[in-house]
Order: sequence, then structure tokens, then C-alpha cells
Amino acid sequence: MRPITALPVAAVASATAGLAYASLYERTRWTLRRFEVPVLAPGEPPLRVLHLSDLHMTAGQRSKQEWVAGLADLRPHLVVDTGDNLAGMDAVPATLRALDPLLDLPGVFVTASNDYYAPRPKNPLKYFRREHTRVHGDELPWRDLRDGLTRRGWLDLTNATGELTVDGRRVVFAGVDDSHLRLDRYDRVAGAADPTADLRVGLAHSPEPRVLDRFAADGHDLLLCGHTHGGQLRVPFYGALVTNCGIDRDRVRWLHRWAEASPANPRGTWLHVSAGLGTSPYAPVRFACPPEATLLTLTARPG
Repeated sequence: MRPITALPVAAVASATAGLAYASLYERTRWTLRRFEVPVLAPGEPPLRVLHLSDLHMTAGQRSKQEWVAGLADLRPHLVVDTGDNLAGMDAVPATLRALDPLLDLPGVFVTASNDYYAPRPKNPLKYFRREHTRVHGDELPWRDLRDGLTRRGWLDLTNATGELTVDGRRVVFAGVDDSHLRLDRYDRVAGAADPTADLRVGLAHSPEPRVLDRFAADGHDLLLCGHTHGGQLRVPFYGALVTNCGIDRDRVRWLHRWAEASPANPRGTWLHVSAGLGTSPYAPVRFACPPEATLLTLTARPG
């Protein structure tokens, strides 16, 4: 009997060890990614952009709050938050405390589903279906979060446009509401991105290709998104099992070229998808995909 029972025992032991790693260690292994993006005019000095997404904050996540606050030591020129900040009714004060040192810097944000609605238990197998019924919890105090950010000078780009002077450079923005929930209203921000600006940036929480294509067609240099959690559970040498949106698995996280240069978009468009810093309280695991923020160093394009 021993040869017959050895395999199930080994499998259970391996699964238990993997679950312990994913839930107890990796989900709090806060990680900073760094990428260079050649989007500035030739000869321009670098511009540092800190991209945050998917904090899914609860009031008791002290190590996450301290780590996020410490990102101010990077001295970014600009902070971009692409939504899903909250995971509890009492999370707004903790989130604002975590962001407090960054709120002294120029910043922009969009809101998303997990700013609006509290998480609920879900069957994880539903993510393997391309279309599935979305289940929302109670409404979160997202307006308090929005007001706390805008009071400190950050721009709310939820279905809106705006501009900032960042390290002496004029940056124009367009953003949409959560396209995963089809709350995006791109027509409100549509039109050719200002060719006289030093940089044109588009924001969307979920990297839905139908939205990214419109940003690219309008001439945005850089698109910033989140939502995917990088797959959250990744298989080594294979990658993400699901993306939870329309983007392909190969571009479910990190920096990619979304659109090559063309007559309509002479500079092309870069896309950065953040793997995010959190999880749902009902699925507190990450595997081969640690929680992360990204420091993007924008550099000059080749002359």
C-alpha cells in the first residue's frame, strides 16, 4: 500500500507548502520594479514616474502602508494611481495615510470597481470564463478617497482630461473610468492629444484593448493601467493563467509596446500594466507574482 499512498501524501504536502508560501510570504513581499521608457523628446532629461495600482487596502495592513509611504524616498517627479485602492469600509483613512508623503508631489488618478464596491467571496473558477456575472458588495466611501486626493492637488482623471507641469515639462492626460465594468466614456476625452505638450499620458484601470487602441489612435505616448494583478497566480515558464480582461497573457504585466509608430501616431505608444500591490481579502494569495509598484524612468527617444 505504501507506494500507492505516497503520491497523494506528497501531493498534499506540496500543495500545502505552496499555499503557505503564496498566502504567508509572497503576498507581502513588497517589490519595486524599474523600467526605462524612451518617450521624451531628444535631449530631454529623464522624468521619474511612480505607478501605483490595486492597493486593495484594509485598515490593518500596516506593512503595506509603511512601504507605500516609503516610496516617497524615490523622489518621483509624478505619481500615477490607476485605481482599486480600497478593500474595506474603514480603509480610506489608512489609504490616505499611506499615500500622504506622495500627496506632496504632482499626482493623477482614476477610480475603479474596488474603490466603488466592497469585495465579496467569489468562486475563483469564474475568472476562467471570458464573460461572467459580476458580483458587487456594498458601496464603499469612495468619494471620501477622491476628495482626500483632490484636496492635496492630485487630478481626478476619471472620464476626464487634465494637465500638469512636472519638473518643468508640460504633461497632458486623459483618463477613463473602469472599462472592465464598461463605465468608460472615452468620447468625453477623445481627440488628438496635444502635439505641443512634452508628454501625453492615458490612464485606464483595466487594459481593455478597445480602450487602449483609442488612446493610441489619439497619439498618447504612454498608457498606464492596472487591474490584472499580473495574473496573481503564475505558472513558472508559462505565465499568467488568466488576465481578467481583454488583454493577452503576454502583456498582462509590465512594459510593452502597444502601437508602433505610424503616420497617424508618429511616436507610437508604450503600455505599462502594473501587477499591483494587493489582493482581495477573500483570495489573499500570490504565486510567482509578488505585489509591486513601478518606478518608470522616462528617457529621450533616439534622435
